[in-house]
Amino acid sequence: MRGEAEGRRDAKQITLFDSVGFAIEDFSALRYVHDKVGRTQFFEKLDMLADPDDPRDLFGMLQRAAL
Repeated sequence: MRGEAEGRRDAKQITLFDSVGFAIEDFSALRYVHDKVGRTQFFEKLDMLADPDDPRDLFGMLQRAAL
């Protein structure tokens, strides 16, 4: 975000944030990233509402979607 590191080099490189902490920490991290990236060319609005077939396996849902 500050231009000190190269970052992704192609679309196959992704960042996965697995929030397993307290909700306020997760929300704070999301707000920080949104504030920093929201007005840049790197911002892309995503549908973040999950409709999982197995709510206990969200990472598996992500893996199946990538196929």
